[in-house]
Amino acid sequence: MAFVLIGVLFIVLRLGGWVQFHQDAVWAWLIVLSPFALAVVWWAWADASGLTQRKVMDSMDAKKAARREQQMEALGQFKPGAKKKR
Repeated sequence: MAFVLIGVLFIVLRLGGWVQFHQDAVWAWLIVLSPFALAVVWWAWADASGLTQRKVMDSMDAKKAARREQQMEALGQFKPGAKKKR
């Protein structure tokens, strides 16, 4: 997401005329559009490596554990993972 925001910032600066990246027009646009290419590479790697799916699964597991703990407390039972008092 950071690459996309940087790319949008570069486009705004370039089209607004506030910053001249380079004198050659082709190189200037390559510099301006390069963050978008980096974002595509990052997303492809994150999906291929399973990073995105792992984060989703970790989030779902945390929600599941919190929901189970809340339900156990609502039933008046001990907290899961806590030792019972004898």
